[in-house]
Amino acid sequence: MTSAPAIPLARAAPQPAPWTPSANRWMIAASVMTATFMVVLDSSVANVALPHIAGNLSASTDEATWVLTSYLVSNAIMIPATSWIAGRLGRKRLLIASIVLFTVASLFCGLAVNMPMLILARILQGVGGGGMQPIAQAILLESFPPREHGTAMAVYGTGIVVAPVIGPTLGGWITDTYSWRWIFYINLPVGVLALFLVGMFIEDPPYLRRTLHAAIDYAGFAFMALWLGSLQLMLDKGQESDWFGAVWIRCAFFISVAAFLAFVVRELRCRDPIVQLHVLRNRNFLVGTLVTAIFGFGLYGVTAMLPLFLQTLLGYPALDSGLAVSPRGLGSMLAMVVAGSIAARFDGRVMLASGLAIFGVSTLMLSHLNLGISMSSVAVPNIINGFGGGLVFVPLTTMAMGRLRREEIGNASGIYNLMRNVGGSIGIATATTLLVRRSQVHQNYLVGHLTAGAHTASGVVAGLEAKLSQSGFDAWTAHHMAVGAMYRMVEQQASLLAYSDSFSLLGWLALLAIPLAMLFQRVPKR
Repeated sequence: MTSAPAIPLARAAPQPAPWTPSANRWMIAASVMTATFMVVLDSSVANVALPHIAGNLSASTDEATWVLTSYLVSNAIMIPATSWIAGRLGRKRLLIASIVLFTVASLFCGLAVNMPMLILARILQGVGGGGMQPIAQAILLESFPPREHGTAMAVYGTGIVVAPVIGPTLGGWITDTYSWRWIFYINLPVGVLALFLVGMFIEDPPYLRRTLHAAIDYAGFAFMALWLGSLQLMLDKGQESDWFGAVWIRCAFFISVAAFLAFVVRELRCRDPIVQLHVLRNRNFLVGTLVTAIFGFGLYGVTAMLPLFLQTLLGYPALDSGLAVSPRGLGSMLAMVVAGSIAARFDGRVMLASGLAIFGVSTLMLSHLNLGISMSSVAVPNIINGFGGGLVFVPLTTMAMGRLRREEIGNASGIYNLMRNVGGSIGIATATTLLVRRSQVHQNYLVGHLTAGAHTASGVVAGLEAKLSQSGFDAWTAHHMAVGAMYRMVEQQASLLAYSDSFSLLGWLALLAIPLAMLFQRVPKR
């Protein structure tokens, strides 16, 4: 008689299948990127319209810059709080509310009859826009399987990298052709489309619903708002106020540092913090946050300096300067396609190092521009620079988020996007300050060599005097006009050298960040 087959005493419980959204992931990507592209575009589209806004609303240029500053401050405060708010309202509800707020605020921006009304509407725009970027990134990473995270980040990066490039061009064209108000009105149909798509295709993952009834961290939010608000104001207005030479800048600095320390202590001790800082214990995410801040420093610095160079030194109008910069978007889109297709097969650390190298070298190419260049001389290094930036974005985001649990991605995305924006703000402030200070240094050096015995300078002045005399000017007038023209040439050359210094700093910083790519741990191919 045969014995019965042995029955195992215990059997491992079947593991539940990982959550996947019910909608097609490409429709999900289209839904979130429609909203994100609108938000990122709006952060730069108003730059070239500031003189028109100031003139139309009877405001000074300094007052008009608050149109940009108010948006950036409210946007920066909202980004890290997005995950916490989404855990209470639901991610889909928060995304819909953000789109509605952003779209309605855009309408009021266009209808503004004075500067306070416009600034208040821009603050509301920043609140709505700040909630969309980290939500979009978290939704994409959760909707695509890990092996396709590179593709997802290529889609996300297209909006993040390309929109700031075409923003000045689009803003210049709309302002010159119609009115500055239409740079805000164009958000209305896009916002309606984004609302429809989000309502159709976005859903909340089940693990997001576990924290709906947690306590509210009022103190953490207050410290965060004070820290980011004072930091952004200091960076935006520092150069105008001579930085630490101004008492209010020193006060803003100390307030920002104190609020930051209080925020960190509060978040580490709070049972339900508004920002989960524990994700920074993950080595990949910590390194990724550092690298994205450095990359934001260089990216925003280059995109701010180049249009300024073209308009102030070469005399390009706003639209032409935007067209000269826009080929950068072609390089970025090409890099997104390439990086998204090879991300699953190549070591992300090698891709990241290659992207930083290309970005750094192409930025150093911009440091060799001169006053006799053509538009193609700007376009070629711009395309290469955009390609390098796109090649950085995809592997950097994939590796930074690749070793986190899915339920940690939403909170981590807020911190990650915040650090890129903070790095960008510091980069713009540093590049602007360096431009002004180095221009003064070079001007003093050049003027010191324009002595009466300097044969080259004497020859230039004499040649100008002769031409002016032939045009009917008397000798005294011709001499003073020639000396004035010579001084303007010195100012131009000093500014040119200062731009070269700024581009050199940004380029070398990107190259020096290459070793950081080797600190990442390999992300497993799941």
